[in-house]
Amino acid sequence: MAPPRAHRYPPEHTHPDDVPLITALAALADPVRIKLVRDLAASAEWERSCGSFDVPVGKAALSHHFAALRAAGLVEQRDIGPKRFNRLRWTEFDSRFPGLLELVLRDHRAAVAVGTASSC
Repeated sequence: MAPPRAHRYPPEHTHPDDVPLITALAALADPVRIKLVRDLAASAEWERSCGSFDVPVGKAALSHHFAALRAAGLVEQRDIGPKRFNRLRWTEFDSRFPGLLELVLRDHRAAVAVGTASSC
C-alpha cells in the first residue's frame, strides 16, 4: 500500500544568491507584497500562517504574491499540519542586497506617516 500523499506539494524556494536585482525590485514594488513583508518583519519567525494576513486580496491572489516573494528569495514557507507558515529571509536577502529591505521598509513607513502610501 502506498503511503498517504501530502495535502499539497511543499513550496519551492529560491535562495537570494540566485535572485537577479530586477526580480527583487519587482517583488518589492507591489503594495500587497510590501505589506506582507512589513508584517513578517514585525513578527517572530514561523509565527504567521498565510491566512493570518489582513490584505485586500483573495486566496488565489495571496498565493501568487507569496510565490513572487519566494521567487525573489524574500520568504521561506513550510507546512505545519494544514497551515503554511512563513519566515522573512531578512539575513539571507540582506547578504545578497545589503540595505535594500531596510530601505524599502523605511521608505514605506515614511510614506505612511505623510499619507502617500497605498492603503493596503
